[in-house]
Amino acid sequence: MFSSRLPLAAFIGAAALAGAVSTAVADDSKPDPRTTPKPLPAQSVDGFTKDYKPTPFTLNLDGTPTQWLTGDKNRPQPPRAPNAKLQATPPPAGADILFDGTEASRDAAWKPLPVRRGKPTPWVVKKIRDAEGAPEYSVLIGTNQDVHTKKGYGDAKLHIEWRVPQNRTGSGQSGTNSGVMFADGRYEIQVLDSFNNFTYADGMAGSIYAQFPPKFNASLPRGEWQSYDITFTAPRFDAEGNTTKRARFTVVFNGVVVQDDQELVGDGSYRSSSLFPTKALKENAKARHGHRLLSPHPVRLPLRLQFHGDPIQFRNIWIQDLEK
Repeated sequence: MFSSRLPLAAFIGAAALAGAVSTAVADDSKPDPRTTPKPLPAQSVDGFTKDYKPTPFTLNLDGTPTQWLTGDKNRPQPPRAPNAKLQATPPPAGADILFDGTEASRDAAWKPLPVRRGKPTPWVVKKIRDAEGAPEYSVLIGTNQDVHTKKGYGDAKLHIEWRVPQNRTGSGQSGTNSGVMFADGRYEIQVLDSFNNFTYADGMAGSIYAQFPPKFNASLPRGEWQSYDITFTAPRFDAEGNTTKRARFTVVFNGVVVQDDQELVGDGSYRSSSLFPTKALKENAKARHGHRLLSPHPVRLPLRLQFHGDPIQFRNIWIQDLEK
């Protein structure tokens, strides 16, 4: 065991990284080879890859189906953000520090979820350096299960930095996958290499998983640190279990607003999302269009980091409780 108490500023980086939040526009100038997407993968006659069968249709906020299935690879991709840049923001006064590079912060904030076999293990705190002679700092890496915070959060603002290792291989949803999940796994902002890695739009980095693609692709290449600044508004339910206020997300991805106070239709699941319950949906199953109904839950629940089998690195994690 070791404890690296490297000052937070050592891995936050120079002030030049601070930058202002941008509401990017697509760049129609001469394409940069470094940011030119690869061709889309070959598709079968029905428009999907051979073994891909997404279901059911995603829904508009009024409950009507969109033209896109959940995980539909034909759904349009968002334009690239030409000005995406890591926002290495230090925690403000009063924020809860979820990881500052030390094992002590990990142990104070996180606990592993149970596993079917064996004993759950804490995520690994690993010392790394970006180049020979560069300063050493510590990152948090998943082991064999998700972890969630010991404390519950409702309305909150989260800052988290993540990176896909440069030598990591993968394709689509495989090899570079994780997620930042609110309400203990119910509402997910996808973590994925989406720089030059084609996948369905509602499953790329910055998406509200299985619901809303990001407005822009603000991804950076593998090996570069990336940042999420996420403001989450928790849903509310009445005594009868009906929704009085839906969940919302604002996501600033590498300084670019990719979700702007986006209201959700329910939780996010690869095959079938659950909708926020209402009296009308309880009485009319056809209006659900193949979706289940979400079970009401407390406002304050743990934040979860997903382990999808891939060694995604995390650092500089803090959260502000907006209900204080």
